[in-house]
Formats: sequence, C-alpha cells, structure tokens
Amino acid sequence: MQTSDPSAAVSVIERMTAVLDAFSAADDRIGVNEIARRSGLPKSTASRLVSSLVRHGYLERQGHSVSVGLKLFELGKLSGQPNELRSLALPTMADLRNATRQTVHLSVLEGTEVVYIGILPGLDSSALLSRVGGRLPAYATGAGKALLAFSSAEVVERVIERGFVAYQPGTITNAGSLLRELEAIRRTRLAYSNAEAGPGVTGAASPILTADARAVAALSVSGRIGGFDPQKVGSAVHLAALHLGRLSNAATLGRPQRGSERGV
Repeated sequence: MQTSDPSAAVSVIERMTAVLDAFSAADDRIGVNEIARRSGLPKSTASRLVSSLVRHGYLERQGHSVSVGLKLFELGKLSGQPNELRSLALPTMADLRNATRQTVHLSVLEGTEVVYIGILPGLDSSALLSRVGGRLPAYATGAGKALLAFSSAEVVERVIERGFVAYQPGTITNAGSLLRELEAIRRTRLAYSNAEAGPGVTGAASPILTADARAVAALSVSGRIGGFDPQKVGSAVHLAALHLGRLSNAATLGRPQRGSERGV
C-alpha cells in the first residue's frame, strides 16, 4: 500500500510491528483473533495486515492459523552482528558440544527476552524446545540470567516490572529470588537452570563479556535432567565463554569504528 503521507506510513509500520510482536516462542502459530487481541488492533485491521504479510511472504498460512514466514527468517540471517558473533563462536561451540555431548546455545538479550542465534544439537536434543530465532523470558533460562547479571539496572527493572510466569516448577517467580541469583552469577560468571523454561531440561550458562564487563551474548549447554550434571560442565562453559570474549574483543578492536569512518 502506497501513501504520500509519512505519518500514515509510520502508522502502517507500527501496526505491522504489533502483528509480528504477537508471535512468541511458546506459540509461534496463532489465529487472527488472537493476533488482534495481543496487538490491540481491531480484528478487521489485523486480518487485513495478516493477509498482506502472507502475500509478501512474511507470514505463512497454516490452516486457520498463521506462522512466521520464510522471508522474515531470510532477513534475520542478514543481521550483521549476530551473524558475525555466530561465525566467530561456531568452532568453540563445536568443541563444547563434542566435549559435553549436550546441546550448545549461543544467545543474545533483546529487550527482556533471550533470543537464540546459534544452536548445535547434542546427542539427545528431543527434550529441548529451542530453535534459532526463538525467544524466552530472560529470567526463565540460564543464558538469560547470565545476560541479565551483566546488564544495566534499568533492564533488570523492566524484567521485574513485566512480572513472572511459572513455566515449570523451577522458574523464578519473584524479584527477590531473581536479584539474589543475579548477584551470585556476577561473582561466579556461571548461571544454572533446572526445569525453568522447558520440562525436564537443565543447563549451565556463562556470559560472553566485553573488556568493560558488558554481556554481548551468552554461551550455554542444555540437556535432559538426569542426562548430565550441569555443575560438572560449568567450568568448561565458563572457559569457552572467556575465550569467545577475548576473540570478540580482538575482532572489535581490529574493526574501524563508525565515528572514525565518518571523520568524527
């Protein structure tokens, strides 16, 4: 739809964003009625936008529901920083997967959610619900907690303000428990999860830090409860994350900064 009114174009973009934001890792296939409810849009508007997004390949029809389309996935692959980071991390992730035989994740924080940008499946990954591009609340995963521990106080406050959902018996459900765990993670650089986001899933995670101790990503090992002991692989996860932090910092130092490219 073409328009010469810039404000109208912005309005369309905002409404399409609201439609796409209705999807989540927990239910990535939903109906138009639910999209309208979550986005706050009238059903007729949501239906019209969904049809347009389907027509252009951003969403796909699945019976009476729709799911994220191939074009969004292709656009996601063009995102620079996650791809750079994933390429840098893959050899280390492969070594960690071979050593532990468990699934290795590379994750970043977006808003208050952890987003998986790289996954190497282990020998038994059937218990895991994660997928590349999938999202989960940061407080409900080891990787998310590792990232939150080295995020700003404002980010942590936003997580607390959004509230907690008890996905599994081990999920953190109050601010006090989260803050205590984040403090412990800052001391050890290790986060653990046990039946928090997925049923029967456990894991260990460590942040990948910049030189000034900001988390750019997290590395984690996950598997079935009883299939391995996350405490025993924690040191290996931490050492791998340290190594990736050094590689990431070296790559950043060797790259011209945007300001210097412009002569600023």
